[in-house]
Amino acid sequence: MQRLQQLIAEFSRTDQVDPSQSILSKHQKMALNPFRFLRGSSGLFYADIQSGLLKLPPALVQQVPFTTVMGDCHISNFGFFTEDGSYGQRVIFAPNDFDDACIGPAVWDLSRYIISLLLAADYCQGLTSGRYQSEDAPDLAGLTAASADDAKDAARDFLKSYLDCCAAVAKDAEFRFSTQDDFPKNHVLKPFLKKAIKRSAAGSDFLKKSTLAKSVDIAARPLQFIADAGKFSRIDAERYQQLKQAFAPYVHDEILDIVTRHGAGTGSLNMQRYYLLVGPLEIGSDADLALCQVVEVKQQRRSAPLFFFPDLSPVNRLNDAHLTVDCQRLMQRRPDSVLDEVQFEGAHYLVRSLHHANVDVDPEDVCLQPQSPGKALSQFAAACGHALALAHNRADRRSARFAQQMLGVMATSHDALMQACADYARQQQEDCQLLATLLKQTSERVERQQ
Repeated sequence: MQRLQQLIAEFSRTDQVDPSQSILSKHQKMALNPFRFLRGSSGLFYADIQSGLLKLPPALVQQVPFTTVMGDCHISNFGFFTEDGSYGQRVIFAPNDFDDACIGPAVWDLSRYIISLLLAADYCQGLTSGRYQSEDAPDLAGLTAASADDAKDAARDFLKSYLDCCAAVAKDAEFRFSTQDDFPKNHVLKPFLKKAIKRSAAGSDFLKKSTLAKSVDIAARPLQFIADAGKFSRIDAERYQQLKQAFAPYVHDEILDIVTRHGAGTGSLNMQRYYLLVGPLEIGSDADLALCQVVEVKQQRRSAPLFFFPDLSPVNRLNDAHLTVDCQRLMQRRPDSVLDEVQFEGAHYLVRSLHHANVDVDPEDVCLQPQSPGKALSQFAAACGHALALAHNRADRRSARFAQQMLGVMATSHDALMQACADYARQQQEDCQLLATLLKQTSERVERQQ
């Protein structure tokens, strides 16, 4: 009962909805399976670190220098995109979500990722057996799910790849500015890389499947966002001019259209979000469309770890959007061409380009395979480990001290970290069931009252 009350209190704080009193669609999705529960409960994750329920090895917290961390590190927050934002040519595989980024212990990201691996495999096993549900589950015919042992092996490969990258940085500090832009032809990520390259500005699918093509009526003149009431709302003329005046200095080109964006992201509930269509005023041919891009302007909330750990670094006292921008710039080798923050109507907004070539990788893509799902999961985890190590090491640009310390401390903390992650994955499974039971009771009570 005490744990249930903690869940209620934490979700009421982060989502402004008490799940014992009202039904929120986000909570319903979280109750479908523990992987979704983990994704939607980053605040709870840090509450459990603070309380000691998630017992991270003390040496990894205390003896490794703090760095820039993602804050919400899990397997669905890595993917393909172009460096330099939409105008870039090189497609890379790297972390792609920095909304909860801050200065903190790297083990926060390492543990959250490993837990997500264990829960992703459990989720996909549950899909094949009928234990779990998902609103976007694939056709399971002919697919086999990665096992619990496969997930543990993948977690070890994730850490090995992370440490191998740290060793390379310790040997040559310039290695931190390398990146992953190719994979062998039999690698699980090769098809996703090809898909992203095709969606880039120079790719064959740019006019059909890029972020621009899916959001904008590219046949219209002047260009404008598509009519989609589920995603976008038009803005009245007076408000349009206010927004254009406020955001024009940050986008490096003309603002061609503005809409309000709905329903994007579970972590930004109740946060205002606009999409700007940016590019030259005159579009003479399809080739000119490559000069256009979609820019997101999103009200930024506080990084999830900082409610529980507010005093780790003076840097974390930056306003919410400024902190995100600074951390993203440090963690990326070549940051987005449009990446800034602005104060508008008393709130802090993040301004960033949405990549034409963005391709995400979902757990179903790597944990469910016609054959050898364990191999696919390990390949993916190793790629993520390498990408995360690069991002962590880029914050330490004056030395290789972070890499050196991490190598030494992990040698004696590896097994304890793996055990802590396994224990907390089981806790998340129990928490998911608690939430599902609670929501069922809440729904039945609401129906009776009606």
